[in-house]
Amino acid sequence: MTKTFNKMDEIILVTERKQLFTTEELLFQGVLNAKDNPETVNSIVNNLSSNISTMRRGDAEEDVTYKQPIPYAVIKKGDSYFGYTRLSGGGETRLHGSISLGVGGHMNVIEGLDNFNELLLENLNRELNEELEIDSEKLEIKVVGLINDDKNEVGRVHIGLLATIELSEDAKVEVAETDQLEGKWYSINELKENYERLESWSKFVVDAL
Repeated sequence: MTKTFNKMDEIILVTERKQLFTTEELLFQGVLNAKDNPETVNSIVNNLSSNISTMRRGDAEEDVTYKQPIPYAVIKKGDSYFGYTRLSGGGETRLHGSISLGVGGHMNVIEGLDNFNELLLENLNRELNEELEIDSEKLEIKVVGLINDDKNEVGRVHIGLLATIELSEDAKVEVAETDQLEGKWYSINELKENYERLESWSKFVVDAL
C-alpha cells in the first residue's frame, strides 16, 4: 500500500524570530516597503538569510519562536491585479472562501543552492508553476518588501517576502487546480469592495497600493 504524504511532515525553511527582528528592534506590522525603508528591509532579509534552518512544517506551525519565510508574489497587468479564491477543496481550511492576491508558499532546501536569493526565486517559480498557468514569454519578478502580521493565527508564524510580477496586457493567467482555486482579475475598486474577504496579507497589499 502506498503511504500518503502528510504535508505537515514536509521539511521547510525557518528562522528564529529573535534573530529575524534583532530581538524585536526591527519588528513591524503590515507591509514594509523596500523603496521607503531600504535599510530596515535589507537588515531583516540579511538576518533571515544568515540564520536559516530547517524544521518539520507541523512543528513550525505551532512554534511562535520561529518564522517561516513565504514568497508572496502579486501579479499585475495594467491596472488590474490577479486574485484567487480558495475553495473548499483546498488544504488550508482556515483560508477557505477568502481572496488572496499573492502566489507563494513554504520554502524548501534545494540541492546545490546555498544563495538565499536563488533559493527564494526557485521556490517561488515552483509555486507559480504548481498553482498557475501563465502565458507569458518571461516573468519579471521583483522583491519589493516584507509582510508581517502577528495578530493573525496564520501570520504569527510566517514572514512574507513581497514580490511583484508585471505582465503584458495580452498575457493570460489561469489557476492550475480548479478544484482548489478560482482566479479572477480585479481592479483596485473591486479589491476595496471585497476588502473583508481578503486574506490579511492581501489587505496589507491593498492598503499599500
